[in-house]
Amino acid sequence: MVRPPPRPHRHDVLIALSGLLGGLLLWALGLHTRMAAPSVPADNDAGWVLLPLAATAGAELLRRTWTGWALTVGTVALVADQFTAGSLATVIMYTDLVYAAVLYGPPVRARRLPAATGLVTVAVTLALLAWFRQPQALLVGLVVGVISFGPATTGAMLRNHREATAAARLRAEQTALLAEMDRVQAVNDERARMARELHDLVAGHLSAIAIHSTAALSLDDEATSLRALGVIRQNSVEGLAEMRRLIEVLRAEDAGTLSVAPTPEGLGALVEQARANGLDVRRFAPPPAEPPLPAPVGLAAYRIAQESLTNALKHGAPGPVDVVLCRTDAALTVRVLSPLGAKAGPRVPGSGAGLVGMRERAELLGGSFSAGPVGEARPGGGRRWEVRAVLPLGEAGSGSEGTGPVPGHGGQSGTRER
Repeated sequence: MVRPPPRPHRHDVLIALSGLLGGLLLWALGLHTRMAAPSVPADNDAGWVLLPLAATAGAELLRRTWTGWALTVGTVALVADQFTAGSLATVIMYTDLVYAAVLYGPPVRARRLPAATGLVTVAVTLALLAWFRQPQALLVGLVVGVISFGPATTGAMLRNHREATAAARLRAEQTALLAEMDRVQAVNDERARMARELHDLVAGHLSAIAIHSTAALSLDDEATSLRALGVIRQNSVEGLAEMRRLIEVLRAEDAGTLSVAPTPEGLGALVEQARANGLDVRRFAPPPAEPPLPAPVGLAAYRIAQESLTNALKHGAPGPVDVVLCRTDAALTVRVLSPLGAKAGPRVPGSGAGLVGMRERAELLGGSFSAGPVGEARPGGGRRWEVRAVLPLGEAGSGSEGTGPVPGHGGQSGTRER
């Protein structure tokens, strides 16, 4: 079953009506074109010229939808027009049909029709020269080229231009999409970096405040309460100062890196602060001062040690804590060992964000991270909790702190909530 042709485009209807009315006007005025000797009467009363005109106008209604049928009907009508007095409107509408067949037709026709019309033009010209042996035959060949090859070539050029424009628009949209994806990724990376910094800045101070305030409220001892209040005040002041420095960085116009980022040289002060908060740090082995560590590695080492001490204060059992930073030519290894066991007295609940942040810091530098119980003995017996991070020193590893995609949140080792 042949499906009916789709509804003509309104522009095609206007073109068909304009061509038909123009042809009728030429017919009424008696203006004709005699491209060949007519075999039927060509006067106005006979009206044979109107048949090809009407057929070509009808084909114009299909110029955009059924291009193949429209071109076939137009070709037959143009041939039939040569056996009448001829109408210029029929010829003009036929050129539009050739143009539309290339512009709106399938890609195969768009490629083949210009070549086919060019061959037809050359063949007709050579045939007429051989038949009439007159130079005037070149003019007929020129007319054939203007009617067929010219519109086909014009349609092909316009189609190529449209396809190039569509391809350029698609590339621009893809570029904009990639730029938006990069922007979203950069925002997410920055948010993850700020989340780690905020956690590491305030977690230790707030944990100490929570533990000592609970102790001050639960113990009816004035001296103990005064010491706890002193620790609370010290951590409050230091935490507030660090938050102010971070806010200043966020408000700065050029804050590509966190200027509040500490270095391994500040680990000594960090250990002293942990001792003041009540943590028994008996062994502390800092890295050698020379040569200096790369800034991303130094920041990661400091933050990992800081978070490990905070976790030991929050969750560790009483006992000695060791902080060891061992440096080789290839990497800096951070190890923090703390007692593993049930913590007596007040305890601060953990969310696990500390382990996630430490793992991200190590993996952003192309290093490795592990946390879990180990079987090393300590005075009094029992196992210990070890945090171990290996940070490569070569060209800042695979990235730098705060750049590159955030790795997956790996599972936590061991059973102690951090």
